Amino acid sequence: MSTPLILTLKLDQTTFEQVNRLRQQYFPPERNVVPAHVILFHQLPGDQESAISHSLQTLCAQTRHFPVSLPSLQFLGNGVAINVSSPALMQLHKTLAIAWDAWLIPQDRQGYRPHITIQNKVEPATARQLHAELDAQWQPITGWGEGLLLWYYQRGPWELAKEFCFAQ
Repeated sequence: MSTPLILTLKLDQTTFEQVNRLRQQYFPPERNVVPAHVILFHQLPGDQESAISHSLQTLCAQTRHFPVSLPSLQFLGNGVAINVSSPALMQLHKTLAIAWDAWLIPQDRQGYRPHITIQNKVEPATARQLHAELDAQWQPITGWGEGLLLWYYQRGPWELAKEFCFAQ
């Protein structure tokens, strides 16, 4: 069986560093095996990597980098996430979801609510406290979506398979 693939948004370096710093600070260290990320699809079939790469190459060549807003925080029950707002990202996800419909797992067929998890798998009281602390001082972040990253899921750390940059 081939290795499943994960698709994420590539953020501009400044925005990525800001959110990754928060993830490193608040995510349980023993569980923090991947960098901060905005997932588009949680599991794509590894045996379709060539077709997926071709689709992404074509789409990204026709897509200009676009603004991404991180306007607010979200309490997850056992963690905290940063909400991600971007009409262009929503359209990109919709386009790919239609094209890849036959490959999508149930989790990827649900409504798309992009976010960046900065804390997860902690006690609800711990998450609630962090959410309250960060929410009281949260300043919205504006950044850029610069491309897409395709990853191999390795049952722990991910391995970058390929980077697809948007047109400038």
